[in-house]
Amino acid sequence: MESVMKTLLLNPPSFENFDGGAGSRWPATREIESFWYPVWLTYPAGMLPGSRLLDAPPHKVSPQQTIEISKDYEFLVLFTSTVGFQSDLKLVRKMKEANPALKVAFVGPHVQIKPEESLRASPDIDFIVRGEFDYAVTDFANGRPLGQIANASYIKDGKVVHNATRPSLNTAELDELPFATDVYKRDLKIESYNVPFLLHPFVSFYTTRGCPAQCTFCLWPQTLSGHAWRMRSIDSVAREFEQAHRMFPQAKEFFFDDDTFNIRKDRVLELCKRFSPVGFQWSCTARVHSDYETLAAMADAGARLLIVGFESGDPQILKNIKKGVTVEQARTFAKNCKKVGIRIHGDFIIGLPGETKQTIQKTMDFARELDCETIQVSIAHAYPGTELYNFAAANGILSTEAMADSGGQQLPHLEYPGLNREEMMAAVNRFYDSYYFRPRVVWRIVREALWDAHERKRLYHEAVSFLRTRARRWRYAKHVNATGKSQPPSVNATTAS
Repeated sequence: MESVMKTLLLNPPSFENFDGGAGSRWPATREIESFWYPVWLTYPAGMLPGSRLLDAPPHKVSPQQTIEISKDYEFLVLFTSTVGFQSDLKLVRKMKEANPALKVAFVGPHVQIKPEESLRASPDIDFIVRGEFDYAVTDFANGRPLGQIANASYIKDGKVVHNATRPSLNTAELDELPFATDVYKRDLKIESYNVPFLLHPFVSFYTTRGCPAQCTFCLWPQTLSGHAWRMRSIDSVAREFEQAHRMFPQAKEFFFDDDTFNIRKDRVLELCKRFSPVGFQWSCTARVHSDYETLAAMADAGARLLIVGFESGDPQILKNIKKGVTVEQARTFAKNCKKVGIRIHGDFIIGLPGETKQTIQKTMDFARELDCETIQVSIAHAYPGTELYNFAAANGILSTEAMADSGGQQLPHLEYPGLNREEMMAAVNRFYDSYYFRPRVVWRIVREALWDAHERKRLYHEAVSFLRTRARRWRYAKHVNATGKSQPPSVNATTAS
């Protein structure tokens, strides 16, 4: 066998504080600096001797530094996103100027959904991988001819060639992959990862791939991970959890970053039995269908917090997006979490199909009723490849393709009769204000930091970042109202151009 190509797996730098997609399901510059682990890139990184996983954004590696690093490599695997794609092309152009022999593969949902468009966007891309890319990029690095690599697409003689599709990895194959946390230990600094509602530092990895839910807006189940729910074995997950606990003694919690962790009750209960003896805090994603017994078992096994996508307080909107849950289920779930002592970080979205001024108010009232520990309010984004995108394009509500400004900040790009973009952006601020500027919520947040100097420092920086973003939203709303244009002046762009 030929020698393995020296491979750089890259989550690229683009905009300041931009979390671009290698671990983020919602690529954007956040209200508060947040970085998720680039879990998808860890698996091929762990299978390729001599490779390096470079997660540029959280480690503050600049475009120029990235270009210099790339000179020492033969093969680049770059995880791109719809928002960051053009910036990534500029970066790769400079990398190839510095290292003309460098082979480049782009991976991620954007190139999966738009393979031909992506390949024709730049001659610097040697190939892209559709869907799961674990074995496609390792096969190439090990010398397999491109024409024999499943899931690969490339240009040959001016025509785009799509190789056969590889079946999604099954449980046995997932168990054969290296532990993500082994690569973290080798290449990353866990203190660089910060998510406001998780304890710092935290460590995250996956126990499953895919999600059977049919939410029309959700990017990864409709692209990269798929709807087929595939599990790692209980033993594999427990071994990584136990090992990572020893490997990262400074970690304050672990996070299971599955599309949805709690889909199957029996599996959750079995995992809880294995987690309990470790005696360590953990958090996870969750849907609202878990019953009291399951939640109690999770709490007893160390569960601290659940990330829950409530999305809307309007029943019809939940039906429109095929959420598969009801408002009443959400109420019961939230009450049960409070009973067992598990906190909730609630996610809400403004601008989903059926949204009106009245439904926005209904969702704001619903959020206050649930009284989650923390919330996130996002503008609805119709990513290419999702059912929401197809619906928006077909029904004329896709007012612009631009989902972010020149700094990577979210912009509304859907618009409805009686509800324009300016009103939706302003509603995000009103939502946050009505939720967080309540005395008991302010006290709840401040109380956490009273006896912890690190938390006080983090709270201060998060508050400053939040208020700055809040001010930008108001400026955006005024700008659109005054000019009718959706693109405000540049905000903190640090692209490779």
